[in-house]
Amino acid sequence: MPFGMGAGEYIRTRVTTLAPRVDPAPNPITVLASLSRSNWLNFAVAFLGWTWDAFDFFTVSLVITDLAKEFGKKNSDITWGITLVLMLRSVGAITFGLASDRYGRKWPYIVNNVLFIIFELATGFVNTYHQFLGVRACFGIAMGGLYGNVAATALEDLPPAARGIVSGMLQQGYAFGYLLAVVFARAFVNTTSHGWRPLFWFGACPPVLLIIFRYYLPETEAFQRRMKLRKEGQDIGVGEVFIQEGKVALRKYWLMLIYLVLLMAGFNFMSHGSQDLYPTMLQNQLGFSADRVTVTQVVANLGALTGGTIVGYSSQIFGRRFSIICMCVLGGALLYPYGFLRSNSIMAAAFFEQFAVQGAWGVIPIHLMELSPGSFRTFVVGTSYQLGNLVSSASSTIEATLGEKWPLEPLPNGTKRYDYGKVMTIFMGAVFAYVILLTFIGPERKNRDMTEGDGTDEVVGGRHGSDIEEGQEKVAVDEKEYAQQRAV
Repeated sequence: MPFGMGAGEYIRTRVTTLAPRVDPAPNPITVLASLSRSNWLNFAVAFLGWTWDAFDFFTVSLVITDLAKEFGKKNSDITWGITLVLMLRSVGAITFGLASDRYGRKWPYIVNNVLFIIFELATGFVNTYHQFLGVRACFGIAMGGLYGNVAATALEDLPPAARGIVSGMLQQGYAFGYLLAVVFARAFVNTTSHGWRPLFWFGACPPVLLIIFRYYLPETEAFQRRMKLRKEGQDIGVGEVFIQEGKVALRKYWLMLIYLVLLMAGFNFMSHGSQDLYPTMLQNQLGFSADRVTVTQVVANLGALTGGTIVGYSSQIFGRRFSIICMCVLGGALLYPYGFLRSNSIMAAAFFEQFAVQGAWGVIPIHLMELSPGSFRTFVVGTSYQLGNLVSSASSTIEATLGEKWPLEPLPNGTKRYDYGKVMTIFMGAVFAYVILLTFIGPERKNRDMTEGDGTDEVVGGRHGSDIEEGQEKVAVDEKEYAQQRAV
């Protein structure tokens, strides 16, 4: 809760600040045209990195049945490979987040991609179930380090008017990665004598190009300014300044960090609960062919790409919280057709359900950036996202295990069938309600100045305590003014 605002007053402003204070709609073409060459290059390397992070994650989701046959396990056993990745991503977020805020965005990004190459190749060569789990656990650490890095790289130098639409575009690297995974899974899986393995071998190749791309780009201007600030007027080293900033951030922003973790837990339950087991549901419960599953997944991810971009842009007009809540309401309304249709009409349901899910997600990168302390932006964004992943890590395992408690009539070839659709619908209904509640009670700092002092930016001459209180006071003033304007 912001300093200078009592609990009762804060609660009252949750309603008044939620009602959209409609800002003039920025022309998206004009906004994108205002980006500099540096802005576009930073966005490109961030988007591609996040895309391939998602590709590498979803490769397992798309071959659950094949892996189960390979290792003589049930589908719910294989989903532990997904769960372990999600559980250990928080380790990577903390490690690489601190490294990115201390040393810059470039080298942690490069190291992340080197690890992607190693562990994706290793996944393609595992021979036992326990080797598979071990490699995916290590992979989770590497994957966890990228989100905060790419969010900072793509967004922290942008002009305010461009933040919403670019945030939506960046987040859809996740959906685009899923789309590419679906397409390449159809191209590589079971098309050679090596079965599912070529998909993972292929996944190790593009990160080589990303490493080269990032190597030739400089640090973001915001980080360069922060490093200059740390070096000026100091009797101690930059490393000691960084440690002091961390102590201030932990002492003053701990409540915000807890809130962001809880919020991101809901968002990760929302995405993984609606996506990870969906290909298995289409194949096992509905009996879709491989081609039909591919088409349905492609349509769903086209919906995700569209939703993330449009709603990210719209949040610049209507506000972050209002946009998220609207998409959760839409997603909840579409759950029945998403989980229960049995014809090709399910493709339309999949399109609009993922439009809603990823539409809400499109707001998240900039929403997290605006709520995070400047000097620990990568750490807070990445850690809150990945700790949310940790909380939601058992999504696919929960759904698979519960689904197996509702057996259906076997397929003609004798394959056991389960009512995964019923479980997903109930699960996602609870998740949407949770996200609506957390978003409603939370703060918003749309259009915050990314270069303003927040108490961790300037640990100079003993001012670090008072500066952060000034930053928090500004949040309180923003909330009050917003509520007063709505009342008028």
